[in-house]
Amino acid sequence: MLPSPSVHTQGKVTLRVLGTGVTLVDAIHERACADLGLNIEFQVLDGVGAQQQAVMRQDSFDIYDQWFHSVELLWLAGAIQGIDTSRISEWGQVNALSKEGRLTSDVQVAPGEAPIKRLYVQRDGSLGPRACDRISMLPGAHNVDSFGYNLEQIPNGVPYETESWGWLLDDKWRGRVALVNDPAIGVMDAALAVQAAGLMSFENIGNMTLDEIDGLVAILLQKKSAGHFKKFWNSFAEADELMARRDVVMESMWSPSVTGLRVRGVPVRYSSPKEGYRAWHGGMCISSRSTGRVLDATYEYLNWWMAGWPGAVMARQGYYFSIPDLVREHLSEAEWNFWYRGEAAAEDLLDPNGKIAVHIGEIRDGGSYWKRFANIGVWNSIMDEHNYLVRRWDELINS
Repeated sequence: MLPSPSVHTQGKVTLRVLGTGVTLVDAIHERACADLGLNIEFQVLDGVGAQQQAVMRQDSFDIYDQWFHSVELLWLAGAIQGIDTSRISEWGQVNALSKEGRLTSDVQVAPGEAPIKRLYVQRDGSLGPRACDRISMLPGAHNVDSFGYNLEQIPNGVPYETESWGWLLDDKWRGRVALVNDPAIGVMDAALAVQAAGLMSFENIGNMTLDEIDGLVAILLQKKSAGHFKKFWNSFAEADELMARRDVVMESMWSPSVTGLRVRGVPVRYSSPKEGYRAWHGGMCISSRSTGRVLDATYEYLNWWMAGWPGAVMARQGYYFSIPDLVREHLSEAEWNFWYRGEAAAEDLLDPNGKIAVHIGEIRDGGSYWKRFANIGVWNSIMDEHNYLVRRWDELINS
């Protein structure tokens, strides 16, 4: 049963936030309720489930907390409204990655859906890169993803030199590999692996043609029928258990999994593939149904997120945030130097739950924020042929 509609009468406003466990964590919920004096309900689903609910049940949420590559779907469905940047107090501090698609001018914008491509609401009502006073999604947490591997079974690779997406398809790991089950994310991991292994190439890996989709799925079907994949996981909690139980030795992985598994004593290495990472950028959208006091409360919540403390919670999970300078104010020097600067930990560092996630002397896999985002192979994307891709992906999953 879905939560009741937002409260528009006198009394506390209830905000319903729809998203994933990437950002909708207990520490954020508790602090936001306390700081804002609002009733905040988190609806935590997997990525595909959240997208489907936002499109199909548009009266079920007030804030959509997800990823930029899903924005176009919600915008075309009329599920979200433009965000007035004049009501975002720290909009001017949002960094270049969010507004330009790169942190430094000497780096090329990678293929796929960099946030800038769908950031602004254009005069004709479409979404595009030309700066305007309304945006589709307020940029927030982001990261570069790759795959993790268990050092009990696989020797340490050399970051950016020998570690490769092609490892995911190496026959020596048959039956002990897992991919994420998401046609907009898992397909990117698979495409990077197929290309790295020399099995096929793509003219634009962020926007595949019908023939390229068919070719990719054919390779994956062959691999799956040979028993190569142990699982296609739906949540990072599921991915954690696969690795913790030693069911797999290598899999698509997200930063909280790496941190959490190390807390549990599982020796996981997060790869830095020589072909580049798969990058993603998250943020928050406002429901097209939000008006009045609920809309005002929504802007309060968005501004609370931008003030720095929530971004520090994200950092302790291994994520970055769109205003690093404000995040830094809520991190110790040791935390900032480890998570953002890529330096060795000067002391033991805690995760958001107060457990030791990083031991003194450890260095973050992949290095600094700037190093990691200078090595993007592709951004998560919703392709022109997304509907066809979903059908083919479903065929793969159900085969």
